[in-house]
Order: sequence, then structure tokens, then C-alpha cells
Amino acid sequence: MVCFGVLMVNRAVLLVLLAYLSVDGCSAALTFSSKLIHRFSDEAKALWVSRDSNAHGRSWPKRKSVEYFELLLRNDLKRQRLKLGSQYEFLFPSEGSETLFFGNALYWLHYTWIDIGTPKVSFLVALDAGSDLLWVPCDCIQCAPLSAGYYSMLDRDLSEYSPSFSNTSEHLPCSDHLCELSANCKGLKEPCPYIAEYDSENTTSSGFLVEEKLHLASVSDHATQNHVQASVILGCGRKQSGGYLDGAAPDGVMGLGPGNISVPSLLAKAGLVRNSFSLCFDEKDSGRILFGDEGLATQQSTPFVPIAGKYDAYFVGLEHYCVGSLCLKLTQFQALVDSGSSFTYFPTKICEKIVSEFDKQVNATRINIPKSTFKYCYNASSQELHNIPTMRLVFIMNQSFLIHSPIYSDPENPGFTTFCLTLLPLDYDYGIIGQNYMMGYRVVFDREHMKLAWSKSNCQDINGKQVHLTPPNDDGSPNPLPTNEQQSIPNTQAIPPAPAGKASAHSSEATPCQIPLWPGLISSLVHLVCLCAGHLIFSTFDL
Repeated sequence: MVCFGVLMVNRAVLLVLLAYLSVDGCSAALTFSSKLIHRFSDEAKALWVSRDSNAHGRSWPKRKSVEYFELLLRNDLKRQRLKLGSQYEFLFPSEGSETLFFGNALYWLHYTWIDIGTPKVSFLVALDAGSDLLWVPCDCIQCAPLSAGYYSMLDRDLSEYSPSFSNTSEHLPCSDHLCELSANCKGLKEPCPYIAEYDSENTTSSGFLVEEKLHLASVSDHATQNHVQASVILGCGRKQSGGYLDGAAPDGVMGLGPGNISVPSLLAKAGLVRNSFSLCFDEKDSGRILFGDEGLATQQSTPFVPIAGKYDAYFVGLEHYCVGSLCLKLTQFQALVDSGSSFTYFPTKICEKIVSEFDKQVNATRINIPKSTFKYCYNASSQELHNIPTMRLVFIMNQSFLIHSPIYSDPENPGFTTFCLTLLPLDYDYGIIGQNYMMGYRVVFDREHMKLAWSKSNCQDINGKQVHLTPPNDDGSPNPLPTNEQQSIPNTQAIPPAPAGKASAHSSEATPCQIPLWPGLISSLVHLVCLCAGHLIFSTFDL
């Protein structure tokens, strides 16, 4: 709502004026009025121009034109969303909320199937809370192999997207505020380019951005499920490099970060769900993703912390790392919570202190495994494996987080078991909490209240109820586009990827003007005073 002519008056002055006017007889038998002007009327336009010389260049819709009614409708929808809140309690991918884990075969990442475009095309995307962009292989110049023949665990081919095959695809122009690389454009109407760079060596995805439909499903209290189509920003990934050609995320990545172009941000901005989502990874190599989930009332939580004054990623403050009953103090230490990182990383000096204490408490023999990326490995009998000391994190405000899966073990030898800590050294001054430490928890990224929350979960319950979030009934089957099989076989070495740290998008969002009650009352009294004095104040309202 836009308001003009509101005059701030000191209460004492106002009372004096009213007293004077009542004595003067101005208050007797008067009718007071205030002129209402429609937001798109000629009078409103003239008023805008008188207050803002740049208003001449603004588009002013022709009365009763298609654009005129579209603008009014768009404004109505915005106001309804402000009043009613989110449209759905939860949303999840149209193929189901299940997440999938394939171990070393697909670089130790968690994935989910999503449907994009019209007709819809299926993609197996990696879930990455450390980046913002949703991208898929598209009109490929250099992409990973997409045939199921290259991936023994898959029962169908992966897909390649093409904007020309989708009825709902539109190029995001360089003039759009979400286009970060607009400086590289030759013209404002050109498709917006993107380059997503990751911390894994030489790992990138590049192409251009499009606006597209993401197919989702909702669930109600009666377990009925409905189709929902949401507008998202999609990276048409024409050229990939590094780990993306060697088996990591061959069919794309869904960035879940706090940036404006991420799927959770766009769903919340559209009023579809609350500004929050959850990831749940169980110990049976499965899990669940839910958009709009704020978790349980009984969950624990810790606030996100800004880095250089900005919340560009999900950083939290850590105070202690506990091994058994001994807790090592961490001073002013931050860690990035990143589901796109397979394992957990701490600065080398801190890592060495943690491992030194673990060595003192564990009844196992430290060993060196040649060519292994795991730095801290042990030999133990099968019985000794059950006596491994517990490990937990202590966040700000003494919030404790028990690590359910601190080791990776090789069960092939029945007599002895080789296991390794899934904690690795890192040459940074901050840590990265990867998906391995999230096992057994429903982890909530509550962006509305700026906090990370968690509760123990089997990944099948919602608010204490067992719910199996499968896709809605659909007679139509996904329609994959032809794949490109003329490429090399992915590298299957048992090497976990480096942590993925990425840049996020920035844009300034205009907030709606909400006018409290008391200025409105004062404004009415000011109208009264001015009318008695023979003056008229026009008020323009967004109707």
C-alpha cells in the first residue's frame, strides 16, 4: 500500500489546534471527506511524476488493457499471500520425497529424482545445501555419460534437458535482477550465462539460465496428494568439468542454499511453503527431503551465524568436539553445514587433536592404507568395533549433537574389521559438517528463523505420524529426452570428493509497506484539522 499526504504532528500541537477550532465553531455540522485515487488513474500518474521526475520513464498500463488487469491480479495474489501465509504445509518432488545413496558408485552423495519441464523430464540430482543453483545436463557440449549402462545401480537412463523441447521454458534475460553475470552479456535480452565453481579440483558447471517448471506434490491431513507446478530458475548445464565428468552428480545438482535462485528460496517467495526445508538421511542408505518443514516443537536448534556480516551459507558456531567424556574446546569456531559434502572436515590442527584423543580411547590398531583418501584408519576385532568411543558436537548455547555415524567400516573380513574415521583434515580456518554426520537426524534448515534444528528420526515420520510420501497417481510416465552415450566411462576410484563450497546469488528484494494503526489514526485527525482550515490533502491508496 502506497500512501501520500500523511503528516506527522505532535500530539500536544494537535490538541491545541482542535481546541482552537472548536472554539471558532468550525466543528459544528461539518462533513469531512478524503479523495481516493486509483493507483493507475491519470491523477495518480500526475502525482507520481510531481514527486519523482523518473516516473516519466515508467510503464503505465492502459486502462482496462490486458496488462492493466494482470497487474491488478498480481497485486491481489501478493496481498493474499501476505494475509494467508504459505499455501501448502509441505512440498516434495513429484516422484516422491525419498532420497537415494549409492556410496562410492556416485561419489558418496545423496540424490533424489525430480521432474522438470512440459512434458516433464526426470533427473537424478545431487542434494547440495552448500550451493544455490539447480542445474542439469542440457544441450550438452561436455557432459557425463547418461546411459544406464555406465551405472550398474540404475535401472533407467539419465536425461538431458533441452529448452526447445519444453513448452514452459523461458530464457532468463541478462536484464533480470537474478542474473549475476550480466556484465558478460552483449545485450540485455540475451540469455543470462552462469558459471558454478566448486571447491573440488577443477569442478565446474556452465551454461545459461532459464525459467522452468519444477513438478512437486503436496500432502494434506487426509494423506491425499496433489500435483503442484512451481516456477524455478534452472541452469542449462552445457559444459561440466572435473568431478562432474568422473561420476559425481552426472545428472545435475539441486542447490538448497540461502541464495535468491535456490529452490527453497523461490518456493518461499512464491508463497507456496514456509521458508524452511528438511533433509533426513537414515542409516539404510535412504532418506527424505521436505520443503516447508519446520520440524518438531521438541527439536534442538542452534542459530546460523553470519560470515563477514552476511548469511550467504549455512554456518553455525561450534564450542566443543567431544570424544567419549572428554570435550575439546573450540574457540570462535564456525562450520558450514553442507549436504553436498560427503564427509566432515575440520582444520588440520583441530583434526589432529580430535584424532589424538580418539587414539587414546579406542581399542584398535592404527594402520595406514595406501592410496586411501581416509587419513585415520584402524584394525579391530568384530567385538572391539562395538566399543568405539562416542563422538558429539556441542553448538552455541550448549546444544549437543550426537554423531551416529562417525566411522566407515569394511565388513568383508569376518574376523577383523577395518574402519576409518569419516573426519578429514582441511586447510581452511573453518569446518564443514557433511552428510555423514547428519545420519539418523531430521535436519531442518529454518531460514525463516535463521537456525539449524535437528531431531532423531527414522525418516518416515512427520510430526510424530508415520507418513510414506510417495508420488501422486499419474497416468503419464516421465518422458526422458535422448541421451548422449558417446562419452567416456566414469572414474570409479574410491575417492570421496572434496568439500563443495560455493558462491551464492544476491539481490535486493522490496518489502511490502505495512502501515500500523496509530499513524492511520493520526492521519485521519490531520485530515480533520486541514479541512477545517480550508485545505485539502489527497490520499492515494493501492486499491
